[in-house]
Amino acid sequence: MPTEKTFRSYSQEQGKAYAQARQDYHPKVYQTVVDLHTSTGGQLNTLIDVGCGPGLAARGLAGYFAHVTGIDPSEGMIATARSLGGETSASEPIRYELSTAEELGSNLGEPVGDASVDLITASNAAHWFDMPAFWARAAQVLKPGGTVTLWTSGEIRIHPSMPNAAAAQAAMDRYSTVTLKAYYDPGNAMVREGYARLPLPWNITPAVLGFDESAFIRKEWAPGSAFFVGLGEGNMDLFEKVMATGSPYNRWSEAHPADAGTERDVLRMLRREIEGLLQESGVEKGQEMIKADVQGVILMVKKRQ
Repeated sequence: MPTEKTFRSYSQEQGKAYAQARQDYHPKVYQTVVDLHTSTGGQLNTLIDVGCGPGLAARGLAGYFAHVTGIDPSEGMIATARSLGGETSASEPIRYELSTAEELGSNLGEPVGDASVDLITASNAAHWFDMPAFWARAAQVLKPGGTVTLWTSGEIRIHPSMPNAAAAQAAMDRYSTVTLKAYYDPGNAMVREGYARLPLPWNITPAVLGFDESAFIRKEWAPGSAFFVGLGEGNMDLFEKVMATGSPYNRWSEAHPADAGTERDVLRMLRREIEGLLQESGVEKGQEMIKADVQGVILMVKKRQ
């Protein structure tokens, strides 16, 4: 499995910028995660959000759980998450700690105990985990009947109702498959494939025992079904900020510091191209709006009772 290096090295300033730009998941996503968990007997006491970044999902789910911990290997992300805080259903502060998916809290001063966790989540992060090590540790810390829920969003797609939509989508496709091709890691490919090849506990070698393959759920989140808050339509500033949170673009920026943030920036050039296409279709300069959708997928894995 690939090792994520881009976000792991984030400073607190970068973590703050990421938190400001990255759209939160829609409340329906969080409700779906909770409903899938509880419908199969999962309890609402203890949650660990793995690869929590600035704490979006930890805060989004905290109102359902009495005890919540977010873990991430990035000091900058954890510092940002701590600054944003959040409270659980028991009015307890969310705990944010430095730890990897593979450690899953074993390195903490108060380690996560065996059979102590009801739900483990990871949002847009599992494609960077060493999945065999993650599954082995998850099997240790989950309670019998506990749940691992992993979800990811696909790439942003132009909505067909946007003026000049086909040409704008072609520009987006070139940006991803040509301009940034050299900056895509294997983990990014897993996201584009909707986690179809993400290793699960029963299809790795050796298999991690204790999980119930028959209870596995894969839920597709179709375009137009609100995977993120406010993604449907937005101005070009928002579009550029959201796109700038992608790891391939971050790697391009690191490789081209003199161009990043200027009119030679590849993302800025994509923005200008789409603005031009909108203007060609009659949209007034300065009034350009992006209309976009994103697909998503949620995977649920249960530990046997």
